[in-house]
Amino acid sequence: MFEMLAQLSDGGDFFNLFRYITFRASGALITSLLIGFLMGPSMIRYLKRLQPHGQPIREIGPDHQAKSGTPTMGGMLIIGALVISTLLWAKLDNVYVWIALLTTLALSLIGMIDDWSKLRKNTHKGLSGKRRLGVELIIGCIVGYVAIAVHPSGLSGMLAFPIFKDWLVNLGIFFIPFAALVIVGSANAVNLTDGLDGLAIVPIMIAAGTLGIISYAVGRIDFTEYLDVHYVPGTGELLIFTSSIIGAGLGFLWYNAPPAAVFMGDTGSLGLGGAVGTIAVLTKHEIVFAFIGGLFVVEALSVIIQVLYYRKTKKRIFAMAPIHHHFEKRGWGEPQIVIRFWIIALILALIGLASLKVR
Repeated sequence: MFEMLAQLSDGGDFFNLFRYITFRASGALITSLLIGFLMGPSMIRYLKRLQPHGQPIREIGPDHQAKSGTPTMGGMLIIGALVISTLLWAKLDNVYVWIALLTTLALSLIGMIDDWSKLRKNTHKGLSGKRRLGVELIIGCIVGYVAIAVHPSGLSGMLAFPIFKDWLVNLGIFFIPFAALVIVGSANAVNLTDGLDGLAIVPIMIAAGTLGIISYAVGRIDFTEYLDVHYVPGTGELLIFTSSIIGAGLGFLWYNAPPAAVFMGDTGSLGLGGAVGTIAVLTKHEIVFAFIGGLFVVEALSVIIQVLYYRKTKKRIFAMAPIHHHFEKRGWGEPQIVIRFWIIALILALIGLASLKVR
């Protein structure tokens, strides 16, 4: 859409604004936000008709029975708004935009199948974990392979480091499984975090906003020279994609704020987690992403540590994993946990962003 409007410009009028990424990013954010606001009520009504009993609630752990009957698969609202807004405002000849979009859609589809499986069986157990993980890894490996093909020759297959910015490690073909690990790990870490109303969506928006700034910076040669980071031409257009995530997330949060009228489900968490992981791979900021998405890392590690420790000792380190349930067991209220985790996510994102200039 924006390209038609940009063609109306003579170089010094209003329509010239459509040539600027920052202006289009603002447009993308507002567009996805409005889609979320306007489509939210009808989407929730549709999901309630589709799911008369709502998302199955675990009987073990903190008492969440008050949420019984709340529909899931609200991620369709987020992903729909994200896709429409990106297609309207991004340059559709940009390969990085298409990689991000298609990866998000593929992982969201897996999440949707998983959600529907849970609803059909009326249980919190969906697809086989091994089968789901296997498909996710295949998608991640495809993205890693394509990233090697589209990155500039000096960066293709390389692992970049923050602070030590002249240090590049050539992973070669092993960059493919590494990229898959980042993307799949991110998708599942966000999925584990999505356990309380509003807990996952705000950190996702924070991570997307931070990665959007990084995408814009590494896609401009003048910025990369000033910051002394690696130049990846074309990634600036990903700012449109990340802005769409923020707008769609805000629109969803309106209905997901406590008490939630809808849950994003695996449909949203896998797609959005994979989206931010993919952007980290495309911008060569995988290690920085570990800080930006540090909250998700901690949530995933709490589960891994709990499982391994229990297998070895038959004892538990945390009262319950993921770690947000541990704090519930310790008497923290849900709003208290959610808001404090938002603050932590923001601090970690700022640390990751600060690494752009530190060396």
